[in-house]
Amino acid sequence: MIVSTPDGSTADDWSAENDELHHHIPLPVELPLTENIADEALDLKTQVIRFLATGVLSAIVDQGLNLLLHFVFGVGVTLAKAIGFVFGTTTAYLINRRWTFNAAPSRARFIAVVALYAATFGVQVGIYTWLYQAFPDGFWYSNLAFVVAQGTATVINFIVQRVVIFKIR
Repeated sequence: MIVSTPDGSTADDWSAENDELHHHIPLPVELPLTENIADEALDLKTQVIRFLATGVLSAIVDQGLNLLLHFVFGVGVTLAKAIGFVFGTTTAYLINRRWTFNAAPSRARFIAVVALYAATFGVQVGIYTWLYQAFPDGFWYSNLAFVVAQGTATVINFIVQRVVIFKIR
């Protein structure tokens, strides 16, 4: 598409002036937290505590939505779990990037997190569905399956995020 420039000449949408608008993957939505990013990484103990606190909140979002969709609205077990996972992990990423790992925005990091979450999505939904089918049907067994699946995914997520993803600049 040809567009007019302020000086009256024309340029296509892919000109150098418009490169910033067309050639970059957008950054994810950010939480309205302070822009003061720490120069030094937090120590392991602080990161673990913050990661676990964030995980509890994210698990409430994940499992709460899962239970609501499955037991109240009759959505199938795997679809309800998948939807809960997406909302829970989105919550976790937004909080962990800023609060737990003090990391500045990065497209490479965001892409790495998406890949990690895709892998842990398979792990968590797979374990949850398998255990849900192995246990007797019921609310409490659903929660037990969730705890096992979430615990497994949490360990994988913390290790990969701390060792790999939040080291990306």
